[in-house]
Amino acid sequence: MSWSNRFIGLPWQEFGRGRSGADCWGLACVIYQEELGISLPDYLGYGSAEELGEISALVDGALNSPLWLPTEGPAIAFDIAVFRRGRLSSHIGIVVRHGLMIHMEGEDAAKLADYTSGAWKHRLTGHYRHFERPVQIVSEAAR
Repeated sequence: MSWSNRFIGLPWQEFGRGRSGADCWGLACVIYQEELGISLPDYLGYGSAEELGEISALVDGALNSPLWLPTEGPAIAFDIAVFRRGRLSSHIGIVVRHGLMIHMEGEDAAKLADYTSGAWKHRLTGHYRHFERPVQIVSEAAR
């Protein structure tokens, strides 16, 4: 059983940051808190999930902060995968293992998805790793 199974089915909620409901970033907040003990910033500076420009500006700002380090090579568990919707980077998933993510599927619920094929394949803009992520948890989760 993967750690990700504990989050599958978590319901979507606009601006959600908890188990009662989350958007794509809220899911990352819940997973990082529960699995890694890391509190992520809430990044609630957008008007709605439809405001892709506002979300993209938040994503770009976050990725340029010292919290997130771009990764090279294959992604590992708990890396953040960033995706374009249209021309804007406005969706994220949390890597379970390279090529597999858990993310909020539209306005439904948290689901697993292969991002090496299908709709996500050409939308991936990069992987990022939180600078505080404990190395021992990463190696245990990757098994």
